[in-house]
Amino acid sequence: MEPVSIADPHSILELLADIALKGQGLTTDNLMEYVMDEGFMDPTYLSAKGEDPEAYYKGQGNAWAVYQVREWKRVLIISGGPGRERRMQITETP
Repeated sequence: MEPVSIADPHSILELLADIALKGQGLTTDNLMEYVMDEGFMDPTYLSAKGEDPEAYYKGQGNAWAVYQVREWKRVLIISGGPGRERRMQITETP
């Protein structure tokens, strides 16, 4: 997958709705719902990069491995990849 950067909240949520994460660690059938459950209702920035054979975009394997979702000062990072357990971290920037 080619790296992607999006700065439109509606487009971010549309993209996340098409992503499913399987495998070890964090899993979800719909990444948008997971992100919203974590309190990111109006994300202002998304970047996604890398390749993960257990991440699916529109039902096709090898979606992105690392996702960074920003909503003002809060940042949600989901990272995984081949042979790695997927993890989630939320931080706040100053």
